[in-house]
This record gives sequence, structure tokens and C-alpha cells, in this order.
Amino acid sequence: MTLSVQLAEPQTDRRRANRAALRLNATMREAGRSRVQARLIDISTHGCRIECASGASSDTWVWLSIAGLETQYCRVVWRHQEFAGLEFVTPLAEPVLERLLSDQHHLSEASINELRDIASRTHRLANKDKNTDAELLAELSDKCAVEAVIEGLRLGEAEAQSNNSRK
Repeated sequence: MTLSVQLAEPQTDRRRANRAALRLNATMREAGRSRVQARLIDISTHGCRIECASGASSDTWVWLSIAGLETQYCRVVWRHQEFAGLEFVTPLAEPVLERLLSDQHHLSEASINELRDIASRTHRLANKDKNTDAELLAELSDKCAVEAVIEGLRLGEAEAQSNNSRK
């Protein structure tokens, strides 16, 4: 993948595919329940991390609807408070993921602030709840903090270039 918002994951990472940060609205639905609002934090061909008030627990099967994609059937791999990791039953094709990410190429200032907020909240949760999900939350905290810094710098560069071109 050639998008600059993507960071290389360490070799020791258990993931099958690199994740890219984005902020997209979605809905999630468990069988027999109503849809609930969700917000994507990052995504790869094999899954995503979301922020969602749903009570879906680990190993629950859900449908995730993201604008521009077919509804994805997913397994909740982990869940801690309002954060969850989902694994797609059918991985996304690279071109589909690239198209989705190209629409999110540069995050807005509001999205960057959301990433900073997520980094802070997940850091507090990871330190407060020393359980098996603490490592996942710490990883999410680190990833969101790094993405917020990178996107903040990119946004600052774009504003500086815009200001220089007006002079």
C-alpha cells in the first residue's frame, strides 16, 4: 500500500496486514439487535478497530456497515469498554481498501483531535485495568498518538504551504 498515513508495524506484531488510521462513521449490528453507531479508528484488509457503545463481547459475530463498502460480517476479537477489534470473515481486496483510504487521505483537524483523545482515554484504561486487554489498549493508545502527531505535522505543512503560496 502506498498511502502515507500508513505506518509499518513491527515484525513482532501478530497482525497479518498493516493498519491505516482513519475516522469513519459506521454501524454495527448483532443478530437480533438494533444497529448501533460505531466509529472506525483504523483498518486493514483483515479487520479494524472501532469505538462503539455496543455490548458485543469477544467472539460475538456482527455485521459492520461502512459507507462505500459492502456490509462486512465480522468477529469481535477483543473488546474493552467502548473499544473493540474486529476481524473480517472475508478480507478486503487491496484496491477496495486503497479506494476507501484515498477518500480519507488527509485527516481533518477535528479527526486529529479525536485520535489524541482516543490515545489519552485508551492510555488511562490500559493503566487502570491491568488485564489481558491492557496490551491491546496500550497498542491502540500508542498508534493513535503517533497518527495524531503525523497527521498534525502533515496538516501544519499543508497550511504553511498554503500561506506561502498566498504571499
